[in-house]
Amino acid sequence: MSDDTIEADAIDTGAGEPAEWHKTACILCECNCGVEVRLGVNGRSFDRIRGDKAHPASKGYTCEKALRLDHYQNGRGERLLSPLRRRPDGTYEEIDWDTAIREVAAKFAAVRDAYGGEAIVYYGGGGQGNHLGGTYGASLRGALDVRFKTNAVAQEKTGEMLVMGKMFGTPLRGDFANCEVAFFPGKNPWISHSIPHARVTLKAIATDPNRSMVVIDPRVTETAALADFHLQVKPGRDAWLVAAMAATLVDEGLVDRSWLADHASGYEPVLDALRRVPIAKFCEISGVDETLVRAATRRIAAATGGVATFEDLGVQMNRHSTLVSYLEKLVWLLTGNLANPGGQYAMTGIGSMLRMTRNELHPTAAPVSPVAGARVIGGLIPCNILPEEILADHPKRYRALIVESGNPVSSIADSARMREAMRALEVSVVIDVFMTETARLADYVLPATTQYEKFESTFFNFEYPRNVFHLRRPVVEPPAGPLPEPEIHARIVEALGLLDPTVVATLRDAAELGRVEFATAFAEATANDPKLGAVGGVLLYRTLGPTLPHGAAAAASLWPMVVRCAQINPDGVARAGFGDGPDAGDRVFDAIVDSPSGVVFTDDTWEATWKRIKTDDGLVHVEIPELLTELAELADETPPGDDPQWPLLLSAGERRAFTANTILRDPAWRKKDLEGALRISPIDAERIGLGTGSAAKLITKRATAVVTVAVDDKLQAGHIALPNGFGLDHVEAGERVSTGVGTNEFTASEDRDPWAGTPWHKTTPARLELV
Repeated sequence: MSDDTIEADAIDTGAGEPAEWHKTACILCECNCGVEVRLGVNGRSFDRIRGDKAHPASKGYTCEKALRLDHYQNGRGERLLSPLRRRPDGTYEEIDWDTAIREVAAKFAAVRDAYGGEAIVYYGGGGQGNHLGGTYGASLRGALDVRFKTNAVAQEKTGEMLVMGKMFGTPLRGDFANCEVAFFPGKNPWISHSIPHARVTLKAIATDPNRSMVVIDPRVTETAALADFHLQVKPGRDAWLVAAMAATLVDEGLVDRSWLADHASGYEPVLDALRRVPIAKFCEISGVDETLVRAATRRIAAATGGVATFEDLGVQMNRHSTLVSYLEKLVWLLTGNLANPGGQYAMTGIGSMLRMTRNELHPTAAPVSPVAGARVIGGLIPCNILPEEILADHPKRYRALIVESGNPVSSIADSARMREAMRALEVSVVIDVFMTETARLADYVLPATTQYEKFESTFFNFEYPRNVFHLRRPVVEPPAGPLPEPEIHARIVEALGLLDPTVVATLRDAAELGRVEFATAFAEATANDPKLGAVGGVLLYRTLGPTLPHGAAAAASLWPMVVRCAQINPDGVARAGFGDGPDAGDRVFDAIVDSPSGVVFTDDTWEATWKRIKTDDGLVHVEIPELLTELAELADETPPGDDPQWPLLLSAGERRAFTANTILRDPAWRKKDLEGALRISPIDAERIGLGTGSAAKLITKRATAVVTVAVDDKLQAGHIALPNGFGLDHVEAGERVSTGVGTNEFTASEDRDPWAGTPWHKTTPARLELV
C-alpha cells in the first residue's frame, strides 16, 4: 500500500517504535463517527481504536460499539475470498473472476431480454456505512434496465418519507444540540445513537433544568430513564397516544395559529379532525395517564427554544406506523417548530437520501410493484413483499435478484418464506464480504473487500448548520481475491457491452487535461449515446477515477453530486469556505478527496430550510386526507394485545448495547447477553413459571423455537423482546456455529403497514411455554 493511500500520524508507544494511527470511521450507525485505528504487528488486526478529534462532526466522540470494530474486520465470519458458483446439488465451486463476470452478465441479460428489466430486482445500495458501492450499483441497474430496488430503509423509514414528502417535499431532522425539548417517539438514542454525540447530548438535556425530554416507549429504556416525561405506552398503541397529544393542542388552545397562517396550508381540516378525537378514551387505550399526556404536551407547546423530534423503529416497525409519523409531526408543527434554532430543519446532502420524487407523490400515477401493487417510496419497494413478488404465479413476477451489502434472508420479515423465494429465482447473485444466509442460497457469490480495505463514505449527511462528508480511506490491505464493489459493477457493465473502449480512452485523456475539459467531453459523450448516461457512475470510475489522488478512483461517482450540491446551495458552500463561482463544486470535491477526517461542505442558515420546502406553493401542507380517515377510524378499532391465543406481543428486533444487525457475525464482540436472551416482565415470568436463565418455547404463527429467558422489570406485562443481530453463524474450529435465534424466523411478511409496507415487528403476537 502506498504512503499516500492512508493518513497516519506517528506516535511513541513507549517502546521506541512509532505506531501509526489510521483515520477512518465507525460503520455501526448512521453517524459514522470519525475514529483512528492502530494496527497490530500483523498489519491487519485493530490493536487499538479511539475517536478522531479532527473529525469535524464527531470531534473525538465515540461509543463502545466503535471500539469493537476488529470483530468486523478480523472476526470469525466465513470470509469470501473467491467467486463461487452454485452446483445443482447446492454446494459451491470456486471459479475465476473472468468466468464469474461473464456468466453473471449473460444470465441477467437473458432475463432482461426475455422479460424486461422489471423482472430483475436489486436489494442493497448501502448497508451500515457501506454506501459508495451503491452509486455504482446504479450503473448496473441502468445497464440491465432494472426498475425495482429495495433495501433495509424500506423496513423502517419509508412511512415517514411518505409523510415528509406530502407535507414538506423534503426530509427533515431535529436540532438536539440546541433544543429546549427533545421528543423521542419509539427511539432510544442512548443505545441506537443516530444523533451527534448522543450520550453527551442526552446527559446535557437531562441535567439542564430549562430543558426537557419526552419519550414514548413501552419499555423503561436507558433514554426513558433520563426523561422528564416517559409516556409508557402499551405495545402497538402509539397511534392512540400521539393522537391524544395532537388533540390536546387543539383542546387546550395551544396551537400557534399565527405561525400556521404564515407558513402552512390545509390546517383547518386537521384541527377539525383533532377536535373529534376522544382524548380520555385514547389515553386509556394507550395505557398512559391522561394527566401525564397533557403535561407532556403542554411542555412541548410551551417551548420557546425549539422542539427537536426523532422517531425511530419503535413506531416505524409497528401498527399504524405511517399514521404515527404524521401525528408526531403535527405535535411539533402545530406549535411552530420548523426552521427555528432547536427545532426541525431541512439539510443539504450529497445525493438524495430519504427523499421522494414528484412522480412518487402523484395521487393516481405513483409507481407500484407489479404483483402486490405496493407503492414505491424514495425509489424503494417494501422489502417485505419480496417473497410475494417472487413466488406469485404472475407474468410480471420478479425472476432475478441482485443483492449487494444486504442479507434479506435474515433481515426482512418471514425468513422461511424468503428462503423459499430465493430457491424459486431463475438467477441470483450476492455481492458481500462474508458467506451470509442469503449468499448460501444464491447462484453466484462475488467476494467484496471490507469497509476498511477500500475507499468508502456515507450519504447520511444530516448535520446542521455545518454539514459534513467523509470519504474514508483504506486502513488495511485486502487479501487476494475480493474486489471493491465499484470494480465488480464496472466489470459486469463492461461485460454487458455498454462501454466503448474508444469513448473510455477519449474521456480518460480529457480527464488528464482538467475538469473543465472532462466535463465538456463527458457531456458530449452521454448526449451522443444516451445509454452511457445510464451507466454514468461506472463511466466516471473508468475515466475520471484514475486521475484522482491517493488512489481514490472509487470517489469518481461523487464528483457530479458534489458539483450539483454546490450549484443548489452556493451560499452554504461559500460560508463553508469554498468561495463561489462555477469552480466551487470542484473545490469541495478536491477537499473531500484530500481530507482523511472529513469536510464541512455547507454552512447553512435557518432560513435555508424554507428554500428547501418543495411543495408547489412553498408552504407546509398540513392535511393528508387519507391519514385523517385512518385517524377517525381509530375510535372504533380494537387495539392490539389481549388475545387469549396470543397473550404476548413480541418486539422482534430490540436494539441493545451489543447488537448490530448482521454486519458483526462473530459473537465474541459482545461483552454480555451472549445468546440474545428473550426479555420478559416479572409479572409474565411468574405467571408462566419462568426465571432468568430458564428455557422457554417461543411460539408465533410462523415459527417455534427454544429461547433463553431474562426477567426484566423494565418491561410491562404482555410485552416480550428479542434482540436483533442473532441467528447468525461464524466459523469455530472449522465448523459453522450459530448463536441465538434470528428474529425474522418469527415474523410474517403480510403483517405490514398498508401505506408503506413497513413491518409490525414490534408487536408480533406470541406466546411462551415452559420447556
